[in-house]
Amino acid sequence: MEEDKYKLKSTYNYYLPEELIAQTPLEKRDSSRMLVFNRKTNQIEHKHFYDITEYFKAGDVLVLNNSRVLPARLFGEKVETGAKIEVLLQKRIDLSTWEVIVKPQKRLKVGSVIKFSDELSGEILELRDYGLAKIKFIFDGRFEEILDRIGLMPLPPYIKEKLKDKERYQTVYSKQLGSSAAPTAGLHFTPELLQKLRDKGVIIVEVMLHVGLGTFRPVKEDDITKHEMHSEFYSVSKEASEIVSLAKKEGRRVFACGTTSMRTLESAAIKVCEDGKEYYALEAKSGDTNIFIYPPYNFKIVDCLITNFHLPESTLLMLISAFCGLDNVKNIYDIAVKEKYRFFSFGDACLFL
Repeated sequence: MEEDKYKLKSTYNYYLPEELIAQTPLEKRDSSRMLVFNRKTNQIEHKHFYDITEYFKAGDVLVLNNSRVLPARLFGEKVETGAKIEVLLQKRIDLSTWEVIVKPQKRLKVGSVIKFSDELSGEILELRDYGLAKIKFIFDGRFEEILDRIGLMPLPPYIKEKLKDKERYQTVYSKQLGSSAAPTAGLHFTPELLQKLRDKGVIIVEVMLHVGLGTFRPVKEDDITKHEMHSEFYSVSKEASEIVSLAKKEGRRVFACGTTSMRTLESAAIKVCEDGKEYYALEAKSGDTNIFIYPPYNFKIVDCLITNFHLPESTLLMLISAFCGLDNVKNIYDIAVKEKYRFFSFGDACLFL
């Protein structure tokens, strides 16, 4: 059956030469290339990100994820044995307790204490599958300030180069500290480019989803429907919900900047009925989402998507396959490889209209 192929992990594979994986960000954020795909006409254009204003019109709504990346990678030693341990912060549970990924997990047990510095240590409270653990940090002072001093930016494993400027792994509009990875589609925006969009009559709103590394966790199951997404905390303000809901009611376009914004919008979508007319609106709410979008999927809020190029067999590639069509995505990625676009976190952009 046709639908069965959508469930196979191998369906979402593609060939990528290693030299096309971007190792460093470009000097100018908005100078990256941008592949534009029109879903109605199947037309592909090759542009630069600073051209993006051409594709917006007055009344369009652009939704940004304003989460800020934590220096979430910590290195320490197991107090009992001196074994080297790496901890990646995932999700805050309370003031001092976090869900984390630990490497190597086999060297730890419940009750193990890890010393990261003279001012920070942690006790393992729980160990789970996939390297996940719960840890209680012990410290004096403000945790965020200590983290800023000793933590490292959690760059993806395919980036081998050292990041010279930590701010290049943050969007220019990042505010709320809590992500374990950057919402990378937004890395291309500059304050000047955002102002150009406002001057054109584009309405810019912010939502928040703290990106967990679970978003990038490989799909291990051959049947993708058996894959469990790690939950992430998100928040939609009353102002954002009202602006987006009015746009949907009036038939104006909603652009999501990044798959994190898209997942937030789709997680908070609600069906409403006014004057006999049904449409999807956006609910003001906060909570956890583990939404996993793959073909076929009916998008309720998002009309256009700004995103980067994603890893083979990743949940993010499955999401854009639901948005653009699987065959279209395979064609787009084949063309991007031939045209030598730069891939992944520090790579080039896509605009799907």
